[in-house]
Amino acid sequence: MSYPDIVLASSSPRRRELLAQLGVNFTLVSADIDETPQPGETPVAYVQRLAQQKARAGLARLSQPMPVLGADTIVVADNQILGKPANFADFNRTMQLLSGRCHQVMTAIALLNHQRCLTQLVTTDVCFRQLQIHEIDHYWHSGEPQDKAGGYGIQGLAAKFVRRINGSYTGVVGLPLCETEQLLQQWQEQA
Repeated sequence: MSYPDIVLASSSPRRRELLAQLGVNFTLVSADIDETPQPGETPVAYVQRLAQQKARAGLARLSQPMPVLGADTIVVADNQILGKPANFADFNRTMQLLSGRCHQVMTAIALLNHQRCLTQLVTTDVCFRQLQIHEIDHYWHSGEPQDKAGGYGIQGLAAKFVRRINGSYTGVVGLPLCETEQLLQQWQEQA
């Protein structure tokens, strides 16, 4: 099946690489939005709102109408959103929280234009083994955690911390390929 040409509203190299695996023709726009959670907003509502806002911000930057794909990924433990670490102390607190237990990674995707919007939420359980203090320190100093939701990238050095996952690996990386392909098919069928 051929897919429509789309715009990816993201500056994430991981999302670009994943979307390219589907064989979709796409161009890129950046989508800078305010990512501050709203008072009382649940993690599910938050991640879905950000995916849609990113897609809308991308759509606003286009000179010609095209479908825009926006995505956002968050890490959630104890119903708390764990963002990108502000500093080592914040990162250490996050890793201590994730150590030896399971948490959720939620990725929302939104495909939209001026007439319609399709969305999908994918939640994956990720279980870490018990982490040692020296491992946390070494991982921080690798430089990898600084720009990652929840302070880790499953596709990188933190893979050795993961005992198991239940759900979408590519969703944890940042773009659930199975669900993205289904969204593109649905878009094409409704055209």
